[in-house]
Amino acid sequence: MGFFKNVISSQLIDVIEWKDDTQNTMVHRYDMNGKEIMMGAQLTVRESQLAVFVNEGQLADVYQPGRYELSTQNMPIMTALKSWKFGFNSPFKSDVYFVNTKQFLDRKWGTSNPVMMRDAEFGMIRIRAFGIYAFRVTGAETFLKEVFGTNSMFTVEDVEGQIKRTLVSGLSDAIAESKIPALDLAANYEELSQYALKALSPKIEALGLALTSFVIENISLPEEVEKSIDKRTSMGVVGDLNKYSQYQAAEAMREAANNPSGGGFAGMGVGMGAGAAMGQMFSQSMNGAAAQPAAQAATVPCVACAKPIPVGSRFCPECGAAQTPVAQTCAGCGAELAAGAKFCPACGQKVG
Repeated sequence: MGFFKNVISSQLIDVIEWKDDTQNTMVHRYDMNGKEIMMGAQLTVRESQLAVFVNEGQLADVYQPGRYELSTQNMPIMTALKSWKFGFNSPFKSDVYFVNTKQFLDRKWGTSNPVMMRDAEFGMIRIRAFGIYAFRVTGAETFLKEVFGTNSMFTVEDVEGQIKRTLVSGLSDAIAESKIPALDLAANYEELSQYALKALSPKIEALGLALTSFVIENISLPEEVEKSIDKRTSMGVVGDLNKYSQYQAAEAMREAANNPSGGGFAGMGVGMGAGAAMGQMFSQSMNGAAAQPAAQAATVPCVACAKPIPVGSRFCPECGAAQTPVAQTCAGCGAELAAGAKFCPACGQKVG
């Protein structure tokens, strides 16, 4: 009698637990090894785990983290599904699945083909993007029914392809709805990532999953758009084009002066071009210098103190003398003398 009791007890499972030693297992079916679970067995569910009992293909009870003694008190659904013919200590057959609810981090995503988007400035353009995301199981029942089914093990790689394609397909819509110009995408990765996270999360909730993080690391624009951005950046750095042209001409002259014999015809061409540019610069400078005296008012000497005063002045601003003195005559010949004359223009006699 004791022999048969030992044989029977050896076919019963009294401890059910799963120690996850992997990084990518999402669902693990407990291996019965041909045994049956004993009523009153101890069930241990660790943090970041859920235990799901499936009876004859039908989902029964779900257990949160903790320690349980399997009995009719804490297995209400299983008790309703089973008819216990041999008392509450009888064994029962059921599949036990442990579901990993931790976050699966640092999963890579990227656009295998360019994604089309409409930009207000450049029109329709194609972009490429890549980054990382993280997700977890939030609906164990939904995930069992919709995804892993009756598999003995389910890993991240089994669902990753579906998630990546869902994220990439929704990214173009998220970028378009955010209305961020193509020129400003690089400066708004954080804002765009948060916007995409909210827009993409509902797309995978139907699988019993939750998108916990979505990060855009880079968005690359088409080559022609990048060239246009580079040109605009260069123009902004240059600033005043006239001053920049003068600076380039001066640099060319300096290079030509430092290397008078190493250019041949090419050097002559550079020298001629630089000389022409410098000649234009000197011409502009000379014209400006010539224009300055013309812009200044003409002057004449004061009749009293000989200081230069503007033409047409009636009084000297220095000495106050009137500039229209009474006409004088030569004492020798009586000829009329010009104002300020020192000799008579008729006889040559010294005035005064």
